[in-house]
Amino acid sequence: MTEKTSGDIQEHDEYLDKQPVAAVKIVTGDETFNQAMLKEPPRPFSRAALLLYAFSLVGFFCSTTNGYDGSLFGTLLANKVFTGFFNVQDVGIWTGIVTSMYQIGSVVAIPFIGPAIDTFGRKFGMFIAAFIIVIGVIIQGACVKTASVGQFMGGRFLLGFGVGIIGSAGPIYVVEISHPAHRGVVTGLYNVFWPVGAIVASGAARGGLNYTGNTSWLIPLWLQIMFPGLIVLLVWFLPESPRWLYVHGKQEQAKATLAKFHGNGNPESEWIKLQLWEYEAHLEMNGADKRWWDYRAVFKNRASLYRLMSNCLVSLFGQWAGNGVVSYFLVGFLVTAGVTDSITQNNLAVGMNAVQIVFAALGACFVDKLGRRKMLIGVNAACCLCWVGVTIACSQAAMTGSKSASAATVAMVYIFQVCYSFGWTPMQALYPVEVLSFEMRAKGMAFSNLFVSIGGLVNQFGFPVALQNIGWETYIVFCVWCAVQTVVIYFLIPETKNRTLEELDAIFNSPNPRKASTEKKKLELDANANIVHFHVVGNDGAERSVL
Repeated sequence: MTEKTSGDIQEHDEYLDKQPVAAVKIVTGDETFNQAMLKEPPRPFSRAALLLYAFSLVGFFCSTTNGYDGSLFGTLLANKVFTGFFNVQDVGIWTGIVTSMYQIGSVVAIPFIGPAIDTFGRKFGMFIAAFIIVIGVIIQGACVKTASVGQFMGGRFLLGFGVGIIGSAGPIYVVEISHPAHRGVVTGLYNVFWPVGAIVASGAARGGLNYTGNTSWLIPLWLQIMFPGLIVLLVWFLPESPRWLYVHGKQEQAKATLAKFHGNGNPESEWIKLQLWEYEAHLEMNGADKRWWDYRAVFKNRASLYRLMSNCLVSLFGQWAGNGVVSYFLVGFLVTAGVTDSITQNNLAVGMNAVQIVFAALGACFVDKLGRRKMLIGVNAACCLCWVGVTIACSQAAMTGSKSASAATVAMVYIFQVCYSFGWTPMQALYPVEVLSFEMRAKGMAFSNLFVSIGGLVNQFGFPVALQNIGWETYIVFCVWCAVQTVVIYFLIPETKNRTLEELDAIFNSPNPRKASTEKKKLELDANANIVHFHVVGNDGAERSVL
């Protein structure tokens, strides 16, 4: 790019000062992002955009791996042949141990997440993780020949290890390859494939019940290889992240990728000029992402720590809103509500996953309209109310044996899934990855994975034991905790919509990122949609001239 001198900038500013104001816009987000939106509205169904969606779809397959396993064990525990083969129950400490090997593998993978994604590229990170998952599925499935619980545990450990990496590589690739104007919706759709994986798993488990013997649970177990296998094959057809290319000395290749897919073939596109200028201004050419052992970027200043805090809080809160326990221990959950028939339990699991897909996709379409903060605050408040309903209905079912109370419990769980899927499912992939700067993104996502694993381990060790010992009273914890999450998000979590990833630097470098993120801008535009002047409109309505 041609470097602009101070004289060029002064001349440009004087030119703008002489232009008459043709329009005034009140916007949220960064002024340069909004100017690009006005001067060159993105075309969501152009050939380049459709290709980006296809590339992102391969990234979405990364999300199915976690959703598949989450639903798989929730439904396999309803299979009496499976529980008999491994001598486990649907609740209790042994259930926690069987399912937790997956989470332990994810925790062990944490030091390898950054190097796997940063060193050889985002694509290679997805490939190596998917390959490890494929090996884990083979080891896990082959245990039927050896009747070895240890082998089964080893396979599940490898599965968790691979998912620990792929769960970071997938959203990083999608958020970096997406057009800035479509980043929110596309990356929000990433986690819609969590319930896609879940419904394939629950459907396979339900279909397996039509077979006798070990075949009934081996079918869904082996089908777990499908999505990671597709990633292994298709990842080589994807373009690399332009940001990764840029910081690894491949600036021309990065510019060509941006021009082809973000500028519809036009290297002089407003979006290309904006992003290349920001790459030059914000990306570290010799940053800590080049050194696998160097985590200083994650902790180097207050802005980095605030980014990491936002990342980890949202990652943890998504696990502790209650969806994890519904997914992994659905059978035990339904038993406390009086639903004991295995066919009915599996049918309810399939139906619940279908509900998740529909409402998660709908929620992803609203992430830019409503904003991240409003969705996170709203969904936690809604989940709190749902758990109140679940607690009341389940207590009545437990004390009276009422069928209507059991039906009410199931209905409240479905309503909870509607709320969770709409608000939390898109946010779980989108928000943690976009709040991190490029230099700390891969290593920061390792911390996201750590907090997801911590949340999952607490769910998997604590919930089945609590459910076994105190039954429906366990759900009171979620009533209280979802309320706590709502308050924390309101006071701490910044808004990220209507900004490129690099423009978020201004938010996190401010004294109060949450407050700065919610300020509005008053733009005065000339006839060509260039910004002549703009004012910051504070939350109190006061205007402050900036340009």
